[in-house]
Amino acid sequence: MTTSQFTFPPTYNFPPFFTPQPNTTTRHSQLEKWSSLIQSWCRHHRQYRLSLIDAVETPLFHNTALRKRLDLREARAVIDWMTKSEEEGGGGRRAEWISDAGGASSSGGLGNGAGQGPKAVAWIWWRRPEEWADVLVEWVEGTGQKGSVLTVYELIHGEGAMSQEFHGMDTDVMLRSLNVLVKRGKAQIFGAEGQEGVKFF
Repeated sequence: MTTSQFTFPPTYNFPPFFTPQPNTTTRHSQLEKWSSLIQSWCRHHRQYRLSLIDAVETPLFHNTALRKRLDLREARAVIDWMTKSEEEGGGGRRAEWISDAGGASSSGGLGNGAGQGPKAVAWIWWRRPEEWADVLVEWVEGTGQKGSVLTVYELIHGEGAMSQEFHGMDTDVMLRSLNVLVKRGKAQIFGAEGQEGVKFF
């Protein structure tokens, strides 16, 4: 967990930033800036999932100096935009809603969405699983661990990965990223849930 202070961008101190802009072009630019801010905030705080009910009370969405904030509905609109692809006029799939039904274990992050209803908690992809997969491959090759077997726990909490950005990662995000490598033929996952092992090729 980083202890350094988060640096907000200049737009955060600009009151119109907190008001939905009526002009389409200006609104698109506003949503891009919000997406960038949310990703930077989550990356700084090593946060992989965002509970909007909790987040609207934090400095991320509430500028106390300006007495301006994004309410829950507007914060949800920003995340909604982030979940869409650029082709759909969205933010390049930098977020993904976590439903109550699945994909919301209680490990890491802020809450798991249970009982909060739809569109309450979202993954924030400051790196998408495909991008994390690339980071993992680079680390495996750089440390000469091709062909070796590691547990998912070791990858997330092991001393060998302490200096890596994926150290302390949410287990669900790690498994999603490893599954990308399985599809690419670069890894194999085996073992019972919660005790998974991974072999890298």
